[in-house]
Amino acid sequence: MNYPVLLRVSCLLIGMAASQVYADPLRVNRGHDPFLPISKAIADCPAPLGPLETEQEWLDDSHYRIERGNSCWIEGRCRLSNAYLYDAEIADAVPRRLASINLATHWREQTTLWLTLQRRFIYVEGCVAPGFDKKTFLDELAKTADVDRVIDNTTNDPHAAQVPYRTLANPDKKANAQQE
Repeated sequence: MNYPVLLRVSCLLIGMAASQVYADPLRVNRGHDPFLPISKAIADCPAPLGPLETEQEWLDDSHYRIERGNSCWIEGRCRLSNAYLYDAEIADAVPRRLASINLATHWREQTTLWLTLQRRFIYVEGCVAPGFDKKTFLDELAKTADVDRVIDNTTNDPHAAQVPYRTLANPDKKANAQQE
């Protein structure tokens, strides 16, 4: 038996196993939250992380997700028993609303945006052109059926050292405070 070869193979296998233990954790859309890229007019806009999370992040947030999801029904503000159940319906309505908004704001030509839908909230992440009427766009998007709130996490500087959302390129880096 060739022990040096066996030793090298064993070391290689142990090294591969160790690299898997210390590898970046797999990020998955564990809650199946709708994530919609909606425009791409601004070059070099950092892609957001969206609803992708590690298993540990999912477990850490599970109690709050259940609590937040059920609270609107318990309070009598929702017709469905969990706010997350609205997200698929909202995702179906958003393209129609966006088409209507584009006629007035021309947002497609002035933005690179992604939407994440969670518990009747729309998180708007990405880049907007300087001078873009973001307030009107967000106010009109908030009129989408069953939407409770629209959260603005956009920037007008795609090259900023830190943007107001977590990115795919650097998912563990915290986002900065929301920019105006």
